[in-house]
Amino acid sequence: MITAYIGIGSNIDRRKHIQVAVQELSQLGRDIRLSTIFECEAVGFDSNSFYNLVVEMKTSLELADFARQLRAIELKWGRSANAGKLEPRTIDLDIILFGEEVSQAQPELPRSDIFKYAFVLQPMLELCPYLIVPSDGRSIEQIWQQSRFETELVPVPVWFNQ
Repeated sequence: MITAYIGIGSNIDRRKHIQVAVQELSQLGRDIRLSTIFECEAVGFDSNSFYNLVVEMKTSLELADFARQLRAIELKWGRSANAGKLEPRTIDLDIILFGEEVSQAQPELPRSDIFKYAFVLQPMLELCPYLIVPSDGRSIEQIWQQSRFETELVPVPVWFNQ
């Protein structure tokens, strides 16, 4: 079993889509753990605020199969097949870490969003502060301590059973 960390984001019908994303992910593995769900402004474009969280899970799927399954979930729940990065979305599922995998190709691993966005790094800090990021050599906590973010994250109470 591989431990995977998946970032979930939504800014269209957020409550519904965050809940179904977690339910769908639970079908792909086990030992699911959720970070706090945070609300934050859209970064890089003008749009509704997002709900974001990170899910830790164990999966027996290979990386390529896992990535295909995540894409299928996005499409099933209304994400456009040609959706751009800087636009509203129903569900955005990003593999942040997949075991010790390192890749420059798609999916990029570890995902560089760890170093760029508080809505990825802060949830990772909750779930796995001492985890060493492959190819970086620093722990999540060390990366957090060395980071400066302008984005304000507002915790959102969980409204569904996990």
